[in-house]
Amino acid sequence: MKNYFSFRLTGKKLLPFWLLFLAFFIVPYLTFIFRMKNIQMGESPSSSTFLWIPLFIFLLIIVAYAILFYIIKLTIESVFFKDKSIEFNGSFGKFIGTLLLGVFLSIITLGVYMPWFMRDIHRFFIDNSAYNSNNMKFQGKGSKLFVIFLLAVVIPMIVSSLIMARFIMIGAQGQMSSVLIIQQIVMNLILIPYMYLVYKWAVNVDYKEFNIRWKTDFWNSCGKIFIEIILTIITVGIYWPLATLRLYKYFTDRTLATSAERNLEFGYDIDPLNDFLFIWGQALFIIVTLGIYYPWAFCKIWNRVLSKTYLQEA
Repeated sequence: MKNYFSFRLTGKKLLPFWLLFLAFFIVPYLTFIFRMKNIQMGESPSSSTFLWIPLFIFLLIIVAYAILFYIIKLTIESVFFKDKSIEFNGSFGKFIGTLLLGVFLSIITLGVYMPWFMRDIHRFFIDNSAYNSNNMKFQGKGSKLFVIFLLAVVIPMIVSSLIMARFIMIGAQGQMSSVLIIQQIVMNLILIPYMYLVYKWAVNVDYKEFNIRWKTDFWNSCGKIFIEIILTIITVGIYWPLATLRLYKYFTDRTLATSAERNLEFGYDIDPLNDFLFIWGQALFIIVTLGIYYPWAFCKIWNRVLSKTYLQEA
């Protein structure tokens, strides 16, 4: 028997936090980008400019995450299963402490600590979530994420850059634009395995006697991601809602909750045409309202998706 989820957050409830995000992150960020463009176009930067830029970026990150904490908290608490909501008991103070420590350690280690920082943030939200008075527990390791980043991104990018540099040196100086296009394509292809491995790493949660994981194959999964990305590109982005939904269905259908005695499987009942039109309709409302409608679109889309996401005996 299929037991469906539901999502009960409203746009009205989310709106204040979205307006704060617009006012204290989006607007300052766009102002910063505009200011940087003026400097690049010849405006002479003052000596103080080089001092406030890092501080400004740091504060912008802290503000964004502080607001996102409440948005994520609302989102988690609005997920229902069998008419019971997921509870979230993480404190804002502990979150800010985790955030500041992670940013500091990532800076002084020149980014090496970033995988452990990502693990800490992900673990904070999962470990502080509970259903039916039973807490969840994230089992992903920062060291594994570091290896994923090293093998799936850093080493392939270094190798491809060296190959491109060699190609230029042996006579492709006159074809620089073609070389750059090829390099960009290679870099994007490299990111597909990275995306898959990171998301698979992120789905490793214990709940009571169950462990929730993806049961997926590397090559088939990367091939699926590649196809959906290509279809999105050749349709100039028009296909993106369906690409996202088909990837969601592909991986949701391969998510299992296993224990010594029982196996449960997740699934999603996709309605390709109607889902595609619904999401595009919400996206157009966001565009014509200059982003103000986003909270309602967010809630309506997640309500539609989760109301067709289910859990059943395998």
